[in-house]
Amino acid sequence: MKKITALLVCLFIITATFCSCGYEYADIEYDATYSRELAGTTLNVYNWGEYISDGGDDSIDVNLEFEKLTGIKVNYVTYESNETMYSQLKSGGVSYDIIIPSDYMIERLKNENMLKKLDYQKLTNFKYIDNKYKNLFYDKNNEYTVTYNVGMVGVIYNPTIIGEPEHTWKSLWSKKYKDMSLNFSNPRDCFMTAQMILGYSLNSTKKSEWKEACELLKKGKGVLQSYVMDEVYGKMETGEAGIGPYYAGDYLTMAETNPDLKFYYPEEGTNIFVDAICVPSSVKNYEAAMMYINFLSEPQIALANAEYIGYASPNTSVVNNEDYLYYKNPILYPKEKDMPKTEYYHDLAPELRSYYENLWLDVKLY
Repeated sequence: MKKITALLVCLFIITATFCSCGYEYADIEYDATYSRELAGTTLNVYNWGEYISDGGDDSIDVNLEFEKLTGIKVNYVTYESNETMYSQLKSGGVSYDIIIPSDYMIERLKNENMLKKLDYQKLTNFKYIDNKYKNLFYDKNNEYTVTYNVGMVGVIYNPTIIGEPEHTWKSLWSKKYKDMSLNFSNPRDCFMTAQMILGYSLNSTKKSEWKEACELLKKGKGVLQSYVMDEVYGKMETGEAGIGPYYAGDYLTMAETNPDLKFYYPEEGTNIFVDAICVPSSVKNYEAAMMYINFLSEPQIALANAEYIGYASPNTSVVNNEDYLYYKNPILYPKEKDMPKTEYYHDLAPELRSYYENLWLDVKLY
């Protein structure tokens, strides 16, 4: 009996160590009702890095709260770019129940029959999604998506290192910032920085314009320190780099670590994007996916995510909450007079996509 008791004590300690990790569950009131009928099953979620409230900095651990509520185990995996996510899904070697791609990639996945329609009758919290983020170009009839986050791309810089730059994309090419400048390590965003300088559409169908943008990016490599995605956090927060483009919401997160960092939307304009929750056609646990999507749109969960991630929220219960950390923040929610010129990315024809992806390889190898 003593051996059994000792074993139970050890199991309890191990469970507490590996499961709770010091996190105390939040006292949350939910709008929807959640079943435990799928307790013991697994939900595979594929999302961007740094893109969900995880219990750090006294935030809510969203995945743990969902597990506690439903008994469904969340297997959470991250990616750094839409293209990485797409290649993983396309390979067929892995299966996910939830993905959160950006607008143009959603359009591509839908066009290639890689998404499954959602059961909106089970998504009662869809009522909180602002109408301006419904029926967008990539899902005109709202069959496949629930908007998760909204944002724009801008430039982060450290004036204590580089001074005050001109508020233009051209600053990334400035010889004054040699070896202190960064750019995106994914083709659509990186090409965007050059296309904006050249005055071309981000969805240009002219190969000559993509080629010209390619040549401009090559020229910029002479001053560039490196191409980055989430590595930008460490480089900008520590002062290893002085200027680089990234998503507005991530700037707010970086500025909490390094208050010297500043931000601007370039005068030429920028990309505006929407990331939305989808279910791949290869889904294994569809009903759990519906619960998870509805859960992410819960007012308290959406608020936790919006404050932790720092992106603009499409959830009206968040945006209209005066206690929201970023309530009326001018970077996330600029007034109309301060709104930069913007353009969404769209899915491009396969031939053109292949063309610019080859150009991207040319840029990286140059």
